[in-house]
Amino acid sequence: MDTFNWYLERTSTLQQIKPVGLYDLSNLQLRFLCPQDINEVNALCVDCFPVEYPRSWYEDITSNPKFYSLAAIHKSAIVGIIVAEIKLYIKLTPKEREVVSPSAGKFTQVGYILSLGVTKAYRRNGIASLLLDNLVSHLTSAESKNCKAIFLHVLSSNSSAIAFYERKSFRLHSFHPYYYMINGINKDGFAYVLYINGGHQQWMILYPFKQKFILIIHSIVCELGVVRWTISKARKAARRFWPRIRRIASQNTSTIMIDCS
Repeated sequence: MDTFNWYLERTSTLQQIKPVGLYDLSNLQLRFLCPQDINEVNALCVDCFPVEYPRSWYEDITSNPKFYSLAAIHKSAIVGIIVAEIKLYIKLTPKEREVVSPSAGKFTQVGYILSLGVTKAYRRNGIASLLLDNLVSHLTSAESKNCKAIFLHVLSSNSSAIAFYERKSFRLHSFHPYYYMINGINKDGFAYVLYINGGHQQWMILYPFKQKFILIIHSIVCELGVVRWTISKARKAARRFWPRIRRIASQNTSTIMIDCS
């Protein structure tokens, strides 16, 4: 990790950056995040992600050595970041352990990408690929041979991010209904995995059909979500108009009784 230099110059705000076309990535620099980057990284994450991170998260990723936190720098400004954590198999949650085969051993390592983003003005320049390729290169080096997989979560509706990871050989692993909470609304997520250093997932009889099965389940959940939304709207409309309907019905009944008399 000491192959990169630390550049501490800053621009005032990310908002001052205009759309840029980087035809040559040689003028882009990579370095690891440091505590002085907190405000700038916070601004980038607000620009890139719908999820809000607490201040403690920014403090951790810019100072705690357990995170592989790399920044892309252009003209002294942070224009992209990748943040990953390398975890031991024995410290994974039961759900996370499904990512890799237990036969690899309890001291197997797994890389988890917490965040990968490029500010809007600098997208489609290959910066995300550069950051991700750097992480993969690090985790496939001789000193990281015990790391058998890299995985991440992504919004199931984020088609551009999904296409990006699939181009990078990540494969759909599992579907997680209501994984995200965004603006008070639950959103579904997918887990994607890249196996490295001879790693592989747990064997199962239906493994060849797993991805299609996951997509079918996702489709069913989405359909049910539409049905629930429609029923919810119908109930709200009924509660809203029911007093008026009762009043009209009552008036009509009174009119009928008067006519009959």
